[in-house]
Amino acid sequence: MQASDARVDRTAHLKCRESRDRDSIAPVNDVCDPEPGESMAGNDTIASVHDAGRRLLTEVESKQVLADAGIPTTSAILASSREEAVKVSRDVGFPAVLKIASTNIAHKSDVGGVRLNLADEDEVSQAYDAMMDAVAASSPGAEIQGVSVQAMARPGIELVMGMSKDPQFGPVLMFGLGGVLVEVLKDVAFRIAPLTTRDAADMIREIKGFPVLNGYRGQDAIDIAAVEENLLKLSGFVDERPLIKELDLNPVFAYSESLTVVDARIVLEDA
Repeated sequence: MQASDARVDRTAHLKCRESRDRDSIAPVNDVCDPEPGESMAGNDTIASVHDAGRRLLTEVESKQVLADAGIPTTSAILASSREEAVKVSRDVGFPAVLKIASTNIAHKSDVGGVRLNLADEDEVSQAYDAMMDAVAASSPGAEIQGVSVQAMARPGIELVMGMSKDPQFGPVLMFGLGGVLVEVLKDVAFRIAPLTTRDAADMIREIKGFPVLNGYRGQDAIDIAAVEENLLKLSGFVDERPLIKELDLNPVFAYSESLTVVDARIVLEDA
């Protein structure tokens, strides 16, 4: 199928969906496509990475472009040496987290590139050395920029949000339970972008784990409105940035009053 045909099919699908929604009894504001993303900021970063022949944004770059679009993330600061990692950890506060920063390592945990819950400067220093040794052994050809340093996020309900491109319909958004649960349970929902407000609400409520989100056995419910809002922001974000091929936000920690993206991976189209 040619790219032009795919665009026609996707447009026809969206018109059909909008017509279906208008004929329903849902409120009018439940059937309109969301407003475009808050900002086109971040496009320069994406374009420069793509122009340089890279396909993978680092975590620091990924979180920055997401934050510029109004999607809340934990702060990630690049440190290029052990000494700098210790200083930044002291600045952000303990317990701290170190993650390998590389332009060609997509899955940091698989190569020993993540160290969590570091209590003090000595632990940061030791973790930095151990991480560099582990990554050098498992990925000897990797280009390493250093490590991203961040404060340990407070625990929350782990969610996953993501996007992949369907050859016919274009960007497809995904939502579900995150962390290791996404691999084990595969409890996820999908919708074609751009999302309507109804799409975002339905995605959340159709996963089997929704009772966990809505307050289960006395636990606080998460801020479902914040999840809906950020699914719509993510939809606008990817729809306005056609160079993005894949996006994986996992985990996203959801709380009773907010949410935050703890880890992010953005893959671009071939240069």
